[in-house]
Amino acid sequence: MENIVFCKGGGCTAKLGAGVLSRVLGMLPKGPVDENLLIGYDSKDDAAVYRVSDDVAIVQTLDFFPPMVEDPYIFGQIAATNALSDVFAMGGEVKTALNIVCFPEDMDLNILGKILQGGAEKVIEAGGTLAGGHSIADDGVKYGLSVTGIVHPDHIYPNNMAETGDILILTKKLGVGIICTANRIGEASAEAMEEAVASMTTLNKTAAEIARSYRVHACTDVTGFGFLGHLHEMLDGKHSCKVFAAQVPIMQNVLQYADEFYLTAAAQKNRNHVESYVQFENISFAMEEVLFDPQTSGGLLLAVHPEDAEKVLAEMQEKGLPAAIVGEITEKREFEIYVKSGAA
Repeated sequence: MENIVFCKGGGCTAKLGAGVLSRVLGMLPKGPVDENLLIGYDSKDDAAVYRVSDDVAIVQTLDFFPPMVEDPYIFGQIAATNALSDVFAMGGEVKTALNIVCFPEDMDLNILGKILQGGAEKVIEAGGTLAGGHSIADDGVKYGLSVTGIVHPDHIYPNNMAETGDILILTKKLGVGIICTANRIGEASAEAMEEAVASMTTLNKTAAEIARSYRVHACTDVTGFGFLGHLHEMLDGKHSCKVFAAQVPIMQNVLQYADEFYLTAAAQKNRNHVESYVQFENISFAMEEVLFDPQTSGGLLLAVHPEDAEKVLAEMQEKGLPAAIVGEITEKREFEIYVKSGAA
């Protein structure tokens, strides 16, 4: 099968910057308040949540992007895993998914078939049903899903309700944006790329299922805005936090690639948007870049009650997840985010 030669910078690196989105969304008409809309776009959350009964709320989300790998089947898996993640980040269960497809009419349809196969397999693995979709002819390939899930209205994970003292747990390693950038120019090792692909194709389902048994006050998945960008949204101007850089899980070779400037424009947008909220204490340039790096199909970032944090971590690690305690929520201080070089 021919290579996908249009892999020029896809995945979540292709997303608009958080600053641009905030300005545009702020101008949209709000419309009448609907008390059953429990979470909408104005909360900067991962999905919309709409209550349909006392016991059931619908979780609604979508995500799609251009390829970030050459293999169309793997691209389909990654794009689907990324889209499905938003339901898990809300504490929900996946029920149905619809394909979103942009595809050139003159391209080999076998490529499209492989993309859709990869996506369909991930929907099934997530416990959902692929129920259709929509396609348009386009100059380049883009793929993703519109996903519907359900959650109990009292058990939603908003992204901005962390409490002082909460412990931050990250469930996947950081670095896929930098590694994929290095790979596009032939500089990433096979081992580093294999680790990145394995991470991007791992559903956040197991992490979400474990979290449901504990006191989780806030949750988001770490994607295009990078670790620090999504953490900034989680704090929501109400708290500060300490980040323990030595405990943040990162992928092999990623610091080397960052030092060699295999970086993305999206990471610079993330830095421009969030840097003024962050104080770095003896942090290398490479590690700063990893923390700003846009993640495709990244892990969950959970704010967990301090009495539950070690139990959550142990259970996740027992299931083989590279989860780690990466920080602590504090009362609001001068800077919003303090990134410290040591461990907790």
